[in-house]
Amino acid sequence: MQLTRFTDLALRAMMLLAAGENDEQRVTTRQIAAAAGASEHHIAKAVSRLVDLGLVHARRGRVGGLSLTEAGRAASIGGLVRELEGDREVIDCHGQGTCPLIAGCRLRRALAEAKEAFYAELDRYTITDLVRSPALPLLQIAPPERNSR
Repeated sequence: MQLTRFTDLALRAMMLLAAGENDEQRVTTRQIAAAAGASEHHIAKAVSRLVDLGLVHARRGRVGGLSLTEAGRAASIGGLVRELEGDREVIDCHGQGTCPLIAGCRLRRALAEAKEAFYAELDRYTITDLVRSPALPLLQIAPPERNSR
């Protein structure tokens, strides 16, 4: 199963926010984009969805920034991926013309069970689990650039 780029970026944003909190840094969308190697626009869309889910708090203005909520720190990776990916099938049996094998096929059920096993394994982990040492040093966010005036 392959996750969408949107889910990938949302997970990276959550991990970078958690790592920033460990360093007591104010984290911005721009910093996350730079650290994740993604456009600021794509990160902003992912962060907006995380805010809607109540996992991230966004503050605007000069002292603004992003931070995880308690729900964000405790969210299971499986639950987060389910929410971001939606409950779609691993394969589309009804896509461009219904599959002629659908009446007697067991593949669809096997793949659905495999998907649930995938999510069950991810349910064992939270964002906080993913940023514990020794991973933490790899997830550092660069400090914001200072304007030279």
